[in-house]
Amino acid sequence: MATIRGLLTVLVLFLATVCLFPGQWLAIKFGWPIQRQLPFLWHQIAIRMLDLRIHQVGSPATDRPLLITANHASWVDITAIGSLMPLSFIAKSEVGGWPIFGLLARLQRTVFVNRTRRTETGKATNEIAERMREGDAMVLFAEGTSSDGNMVLPFRSALLGAATKAQGEDTKVWVQPLTIVYHSLHGMPMGRVWRPRVAWYGDMELGEHLWGVFTHGPMDVVAIWGEPVLAHSQTDRKQLSKHLEDEVRDRLIRSLRDGIA
Repeated sequence: MATIRGLLTVLVLFLATVCLFPGQWLAIKFGWPIQRQLPFLWHQIAIRMLDLRIHQVGSPATDRPLLITANHASWVDITAIGSLMPLSFIAKSEVGGWPIFGLLARLQRTVFVNRTRRTETGKATNEIAERMREGDAMVLFAEGTSSDGNMVLPFRSALLGAATKAQGEDTKVWVQPLTIVYHSLHGMPMGRVWRPRVAWYGDMELGEHLWGVFTHGPMDVVAIWGEPVLAHSQTDRKQLSKHLEDEVRDRLIRSLRDGIA
């Protein structure tokens, strides 16, 4: 049954991609508003095929511009977060060259960042700020890499400068922490041993990991929204980064210790 389920998941996601690709390509090319909705629809299909049960605690900010800072444990984060609302991601430049994933990221209107070159980071910051001013909610995996899902790594502050760059004279810019917790598999708490099997980090083989998640069965994922923080021209991005990191880590620890809520 697991093999059949995995093959069906691959087939449906392939068909969904083929069907939505032309419309999304045209929407991006001509700037149609539907370019924000089609990736959201794709992720809605994906969470059903992967049998991800998303539990939201709190709610995303409705004000714009908005930068969302989240912890990062797996490629599954993309689908879990992408199914919550229309949004776009900020990713390292290497992702753009990955087979399949690179294409999907571009269709999601991802902003790619070369973090090894400071000048490239500055250009990406300007692009992120412009997208936020246009009304896009942008997601930053502020750790800069993925963990085993049992911890939160230190946040990097460089790209938080996009929050202050996005403001105008009468514009408030909001930064909101988001904690993603892989909680249960088949209704049973994962624990520290099983959670890394969902996480994708280190030198794990992507294909093997994909197939494992496709065949795992129902999984409960908790998305915990923190309080939005108002950023302005005088905001110290390092202090802001530390505050957001503490908020995300605290919610991860409490969720793993006390349960979903």
